[in-house]
Amino acid sequence: MTIYDSVQRKKVEFVPIKPDEVRIYVCGPTVYDHAHLGHARSSLSFDVLRRVLEERGFSVKFVKNFTDIDDKIIKKMSESGETLKEITNRFENSYLSDMEALNVARADIEPRATESLDEIASFINRLIDNGVAYRIPSGDIYFDTSKDSQYLSISKRVQNEDERESRLDRVEGEKRNSEDFVLWKGAVDGDVISFKTEVGDGRPGWHIECSAMIEKHLAYKDSEYSIDIHGGGADLLFPHHENEASQSRCATGHELSKYWIHNGFVKIDGEKMSKSLGNSFFIRDALHHYSGELLRFYLLSTHYRQDFNFSEEELLNSKKRLDKIYRLKKRLYGGKVGEVNKQFRGTLLEALGDDLNISVTLSAIDNFISEVNEKLDSGIKDKNLKREALANIEFIDRVLGVGGSDAYQYFQWGVSESDKEKIRELIESRTVAKKDKQFDKADEIREELLSMSIQIMDTADGTLWERS
Repeated sequence: MTIYDSVQRKKVEFVPIKPDEVRIYVCGPTVYDHAHLGHARSSLSFDVLRRVLEERGFSVKFVKNFTDIDDKIIKKMSESGETLKEITNRFENSYLSDMEALNVARADIEPRATESLDEIASFINRLIDNGVAYRIPSGDIYFDTSKDSQYLSISKRVQNEDERESRLDRVEGEKRNSEDFVLWKGAVDGDVISFKTEVGDGRPGWHIECSAMIEKHLAYKDSEYSIDIHGGGADLLFPHHENEASQSRCATGHELSKYWIHNGFVKIDGEKMSKSLGNSFFIRDALHHYSGELLRFYLLSTHYRQDFNFSEEELLNSKKRLDKIYRLKKRLYGGKVGEVNKQFRGTLLEALGDDLNISVTLSAIDNFISEVNEKLDSGIKDKNLKREALANIEFIDRVLGVGGSDAYQYFQWGVSESDKEKIRELIESRTVAKKDKQFDKADEIREELLSMSIQIMDTADGTLWERS
C-alpha cells in the first residue's frame, strides 16, 4: 500500500510502526460554528483511509479532537452571553450530526482541549524544563523555535534574510523570535474564562493541545515516531502541524508522526472556501438539498489531495453515477447475499491502496455495474450472479461508505413526510381495492401515484415505491 507523505512530497510505501496496527490522529473542528464542506472533505478522506486499512487487515486506533477553547469561542461567549459549554456542546453535537448524515464513523477517542488541561500543562512544563519554552512578564508562555534545528522541516518553508535576523532579536518582555508561538495564554483582567493549572491561570494555545492529546491517547513510547499517521486539511501543514511536530520533537525526543497526510481545499466556483469570501456554506444547509449519501459520494469523487471545486452541475452528474448502483440493487431486490468476487475486491483494494486512487476505483465500479446489467438483460440463468453482485455492493459500502441504503428508500429521498403519509394511504387503499377485486379502482390509484411521480412495485413483502 502506498500513500502520499506531505513531508517527503511523494508517494511512499506505507509500513506501520508495528505490524498489523495503525495509529492515526486527525485534527478535528474548532466548535464555535456549524461544520462546513471543508470539514466534510477532511472527515471523508480519513474515513475512507481508515476503512481501507481495516479492510486490508490492520487494527486501526483513530483519534480526532475537538478544540473547545479558542479565541473565536471566547468572542462568541462575549457576544451571546452563553457559557463555554453551551456553545461548544451545541456545535459539537451539530458536527456529529452532520458526520452521521455523511456516514462518517465516530473516532475511537474524541478528546477535548478543556478535558486535557493537566496533560497540556505537564507537556508545557516539560518544554520549559528542556529549555525550549519561556514565560514572558504577561504570563504567556512561548515555544522558542530557535532551539529546534529542525523547525520548518515538516512544511519545508524557507526563511528569508529578515526572518533569520529576527530570530536573533531578544526583546525583554516580548517573545524572542518572530516565529515563536504561544503555548499558554496567561490570564488577564476581564477574561471571560480562565483555567487553573500547574503552569498558572489562563488557557492553552492552539498547537499544544494536539501534541498533548497524542501523547496521552496514542503515542508509542518505544519508537522513533509517536504515531503512524497525522492528518488534516492542507491549510494545517503550516503553522499548525509544523508547530506540533517541533514542540513534540523537543519534548519527547522523537518525531511526532511517521507519515503526514493532507487533503485539498474545497472551492466554490473556483475560489478557495473562506468565510472572508462569503462563499462558505454549512454541511447542514447542503443536507437540506441533497442526501448525505449523495453529498458523500460527490465529495469522494475527486482525489483527496486535489482541490475540490463544488458545483451543482457536477453534483447532479455524480448523482447519476450513484443512481446506477441503486438501480442495479433494485434489480437484485430481495435476493440473498453471497460471497464478494475476489477479483473485484482485489481490484478495488489495489486502487484504493494506491494513495486512495478514487478515479480507478469508480471506473471499476462502473464496469462491474455495466457487466452485471448486461448479463441480467441477456436473461442469463446464474443463481450466483445476483448473490455475488449484492456482495460486491456490500463491499463497496464497506470501503467507500455508499450503496448500503435500501434501494427503494434511496429513491424516496426528498419526498416530504406529509407526501409520504399520503403515498402510504394511497398504497393501502390500492391494496384493499385489489383484495376486494376492485381492479379499476386499484388502477386509478396507481395512475394518481404516477401523477405524483411515484412508481410502485408489488413484491412478496408488499408494495414498494420510489420517486421517479
